[in-house]
Amino acid sequence: MKKLLAGAIAGAMTLIGAQAYAADKVTLQLKWVTQAQFAGYYVAKDKGFYKEENLDVEIKAGGPDIAPPQVIAGGGADVIIDWMPSALASREKGVALVNIAQPFKSSGMMLTCRKETGITSPADFKGKTLGVWFFGNEYPFLSWMAQLGIDTTGSADGVKVLKQGFNVDPLLQKQADCVSTMTYNEYWQVIDAGLSADELVVFKYQDQGVATLEDGLYVLEDKLKDAAFADKMVRFVRASMKGWKWAEANSDAAADIVLENDASGAQTEKHQRRMMGEIAKLTAGSNGALDPADYERTVSTLLKGGSDPVIKKKPEGAWTHAISDKALK
Repeated sequence: MKKLLAGAIAGAMTLIGAQAYAADKVTLQLKWVTQAQFAGYYVAKDKGFYKEENLDVEIKAGGPDIAPPQVIAGGGADVIIDWMPSALASREKGVALVNIAQPFKSSGMMLTCRKETGITSPADFKGKTLGVWFFGNEYPFLSWMAQLGIDTTGSADGVKVLKQGFNVDPLLQKQADCVSTMTYNEYWQVIDAGLSADELVVFKYQDQGVATLEDGLYVLEDKLKDAAFADKMVRFVRASMKGWKWAEANSDAAADIVLENDASGAQTEKHQRRMMGEIAKLTAGSNGALDPADYERTVSTLLKGGSDPVIKKKPEGAWTHAISDKALK
């Protein structure tokens, strides 16, 4: 009887211990499909960096019909990846997103044009058709055009905005003079389709002084009031940044880890390895903490959006160092 009782007590204690040390669950919603743009998170999971922080992280792929702010507002994620223009616009509309970390230091957004159109500078955009992504991705473009004084409603002295799908077909089929591209993705789709770099003119938002912050980590403001949730985010950011720095130093291996997690099987080794090389340029220089100067530049750009700016007033409480300060100790 004593042996049975002792066994039962030992079993109970083991169960209690297992429950006490059960990994904390975190759900991350990506901004787009599984690709090297999110390599740091897949690396952190694959290399056990999340496990070391006692975290069980679910990484949810995005897509053209998935808006991260809507997902987190509906309770479908604990933390999301979003571009700051989209996040700030969502905040102004009532989804109180807060930036807790900024793994991407530089912008990869570009406008890629056919040289044969005669476009050599932004002044040449007038009268042209420009492909633009929407679903929140149009905000940097609209702010840029407003600062240039170029109308985007289709007037003769402005530009015609073509609502671009998430491909470069309008440029290839000459339906648009320029299309939106990222340094790490769509630009290379143009190249792979047969156009050479000499046949293209590229305008990087970073070079035009209108670069806005991309791929930051955002949570709902109210959730940060919960000490347990905040602690989870500290551990999540610490492990994620460890993943990003590993990915920067091991570019090809990081791309391979992404491929292993691509359930769609749509990605190729060539594209993902090339993408990871370009992504590493954008995360370089960031330790995960948001640079206030980068934030102010982004806000300033968005407020200069002409008669219909992306945001109407300067945000308050849209970012915090409370998480990254502890994560980076």
